[in-house]
Amino acid sequence: MRSDYLFTSESVSEGHPDKVSDQISDGIVDLFLSKDPEARIACETLTTTQLVVLAGEIRCKGVYENGEWAPGAQEEIEKTVRDTVKRIGYEQDGFHWEKFEFINRLHGQSDHIAQGVDAADNKDEGAGDQGIMFGYATDETPDLMPATLYYSHKILERMAADRHSGAAPFLEPDAKSQVTLRYEGSLPVACTAVVVSTQHAPGYDEGDKEAELHAYVKRVIADVIPPVLLRDTTYYINPTGSFEIGGPDGDAGLTGRKIIVDTYGGASPHGGGAFSGKDPTKVDRSAAYITRYLAKNVVAAGLATRCTIQIAYAIGVSEPLSLYVDTHDTGSIGDDKIE
Repeated sequence: MRSDYLFTSESVSEGHPDKVSDQISDGIVDLFLSKDPEARIACETLTTTQLVVLAGEIRCKGVYENGEWAPGAQEEIEKTVRDTVKRIGYEQDGFHWEKFEFINRLHGQSDHIAQGVDAADNKDEGAGDQGIMFGYATDETPDLMPATLYYSHKILERMAADRHSGAAPFLEPDAKSQVTLRYEGSLPVACTAVVVSTQHAPGYDEGDKEAELHAYVKRVIADVIPPVLLRDTTYYINPTGSFEIGGPDGDAGLTGRKIIVDTYGGASPHGGGAFSGKDPTKVDRSAAYITRYLAKNVVAAGLATRCTIQIAYAIGVSEPLSLYVDTHDTGSIGDDKIE
């Protein structure tokens, strides 16, 4: 592997339309699991101008049984959806938590899937689908995550906190960030570029207000990224100019479209499965979590400075089909011994 290179990762805010969809789907998962720990959920969400649509398959005792909703269940689902959008902060003409149309098209889980996944007296619970999942860790940051993704996340987390607290009242919910680092000897030595596009209040695309917004974003970047990396950095702040129309009103959102943002920013392979909207029987989520846990502990234990782990499953089968460990020639012991 090359030791000197440029590498880039991006992140998106909680108000990005795809992330709005992810959070709604996960809100539905949390709701059903709170009613029935054995619930099965696969919830997809579409968000667009003044519209939220749920679709997918569920099974939940006391909520949805034999093709029927329990009294009050659909109202509780709608409340969960609206509360999620309210928490994010959408009160705009084109997307308002109180005013959007809501359509629920969730329905029962296939009996054929259930018979292969459910535990029984003679078998363990099986995987909810086939697939491959990856976990990754690196010692570049305190969180053992790639530095490009780590800093991209931190920029938007700080901006969201300032928006919610009122410290940056000109910010609106939708935003994206992107960080490019130069690596030497596989270590980040310089930040060559930062891109931040953020939805803003009217008027913050020109004159003194635009300058105020740009200065604020640069302060956030300086607080997040170590100064030693920012000696020769190019900043791209709202490079298209105006960004007043955003969120689901500006761009339709779907669950599961930010899988690289949700994982390792492109620094590791990805099996292709999304996390949000899925109960723990869906190995796209649960197996990806456990492989991250394993990779993180390999690095935290000092066995390697980088670690990638792959695992594979077949639907209805409880045991993995394969396990693969790669420490990228940074291991203190052999990869086969770690496996």
